Amino acid sequence: MQTLIDDFYALGAVKFGSFTLKSGIISPFYVDLRLTISSPHLLKKIGEAIVQKIANKASYELLCGVPYTALPFATVMSLQIGTPMVLKRKEKKEYGTGKRIEGIFSAGQKCLVIEDVITSGQSVLETVRSLEAEGLVVQDIVVIVDREQGGRAAIEAQGYRLHSLFTISEMTETLAAQGKINATHREALYAFLAG
Repeated sequence: MQTLIDDFYALGAVKFGSFTLKSGIISPFYVDLRLTISSPHLLKKIGEAIVQKIANKASYELLCGVPYTALPFATVMSLQIGTPMVLKRKEKKEYGTGKRIEGIFSAGQKCLVIEDVITSGQSVLETVRSLEAEGLVVQDIVVIVDREQGGRAAIEAQGYRLHSLFTISEMTETLAAQGKINATHREALYAFLAG
């Protein structure tokens, strides 16, 4: 797993400094896993890491990546393990079949939800609600990076199990131990999380 953190850092998918988030908050770190679509080798490693992480911990018959960034990860997993996917639309189609969830599925099937980064957990829960509205069963959610800003607690409070490949603290400690980030970056991260 350490090599995956190194790969993210080398790609620029995790950065330390000063970044303005969508919410307007200034963060001392930024995680942008969209960059991984430009590295097929890394996408494959991410899929393998997720499969390994949830082995014997989750029961599922379908995969659903939270749109849009997690869709490639769900696709890679589907190809690796042969599990079908469903796709949640950002907005309901107003023409044709008017579907919100695309793919072939039956009510009662268990669906594993995949997300790239979790902050508050709201986008994940929105996807889960859409799946459940179609009769699918969600018990487990897997996320690549937990920003440790309340998302885990929000998801678990709703009765779901959250599995994360990394927390931002784990990533920071790994990079700091290798001398890739300095003490100032590390301290800024913990001050931000303590908030």
